[in-house]
Amino acid sequence: MKQTHLFSKTVKDVPKEETSINAQLLIKAGFIDKLQAGVYSFLPLGHRVHERIKNVIREEMNAVGGQEIYMPALHPKKNWTVTGRWDEATEVMFQFVGRGDKEMGLGWTHEEIVTPLAKKFVHSYKDLPRAVYQIQDKFRNEPRAKSGLLRGREFSMKDMYSFHISAKDLENFYDEVLEAYHRIFKRMGLEALLVEASGGAFSKYSHEFQVLTENGEDLVYVCKDCGRHQNKEIVEDDNCPDCGTKRSAKKAIEVGNIFKLKNRFSEAFKFKAVDKNGQEQDIQMGCYGIGPSRIMGTIVEIMHDDNGMIWPKEVTPYQVHLLALATEDEQVKDKANRVYKNLKEAGVEVFFDDREKVSPGEKFADSDLIGLPLQILVGKKTATSSQVEVKSRDGKNLDFTDADNLTEEEGLAEAIHKYYQN
Repeated sequence: MKQTHLFSKTVKDVPKEETSINAQLLIKAGFIDKLQAGVYSFLPLGHRVHERIKNVIREEMNAVGGQEIYMPALHPKKNWTVTGRWDEATEVMFQFVGRGDKEMGLGWTHEEIVTPLAKKFVHSYKDLPRAVYQIQDKFRNEPRAKSGLLRGREFSMKDMYSFHISAKDLENFYDEVLEAYHRIFKRMGLEALLVEASGGAFSKYSHEFQVLTENGEDLVYVCKDCGRHQNKEIVEDDNCPDCGTKRSAKKAIEVGNIFKLKNRFSEAFKFKAVDKNGQEQDIQMGCYGIGPSRIMGTIVEIMHDDNGMIWPKEVTPYQVHLLALATEDEQVKDKANRVYKNLKEAGVEVFFDDREKVSPGEKFADSDLIGLPLQILVGKKTATSSQVEVKSRDGKNLDFTDADNLTEEEGLAEAIHKYYQN
């Protein structure tokens, strides 16, 4: 992708009310655009990051047996009255009256939709276990839409629902998903703590995945000795209930949560299945949520410096940012175009700053703001040689920058592929 062809551009000013780091940097870098409080457009670079995050999640959900579906976001009131949650949800659910005086709402969760859906296809233990998930925009009438992508009124969510003939089977699958969540966050460069939270009406505990940061809105009590961490809502005192260690309270961002719903929704919808003994049993259910857009905001909150964002390899919009630093020089321009062509043909994803009449300083500033992991620089010093200069955005030394065979035609693409494989 040539930067001169990009739909969006970097900007100097952001809305004054945007005080969060993720909103400021993502808007300045041209990744998102604010439509209204809690609602954003994802521009080409931001969309690429968002889709990469979704694909990591897809891979791990598929690996545990999840099957992707897509359910309606527009819900009839009748489904929610079955569970008694229509009136409970008035403060968070967008509810309205459509044609024919039919009451409807926009989905902020999908238990009321997926349960009767699964009931159509599951009749006995032979049909179980099953797990289905979707990645879809959710809508929440958030009273405090702030913090950029961390607290929105429209946001993306991966919600998976599992169905089981027994509590034991639910427990086993729950543990599998828990481990899959750890893999997801690790792949995206996030260290997410498993934190106990209140299970509400479903069970004693649910689990949240929290990333520690001073900019977080949640408060987590962290046990450095045994690793049993708890959300402040269920903490009785500062001491760990397992090992007795005095815990420290730290701010964090919640990036995922999982619940054992048990028979809360299957009972409401009279959803049963016959077990091996011919006896009807309430279906046991689990729910597993993770927010791609929230993860995107969290990555920016954690991985940035004074100059801009620093994208991890797994979700970067492009692998390298190629900068032609003196486009008025024909040799520089020709070499930069050759490097761009060669890398593309070798399967490297390149974002090429081919802008003319833009100073090297401005190009460096924009490149640091955008934050791709690797920068390839073509200037007057290298224009007449076969060498290229490669820098890492995070400032770490690159093993291949001084390699003798690292030329524009040989070695460069191979080194980049190797960098992304490690």
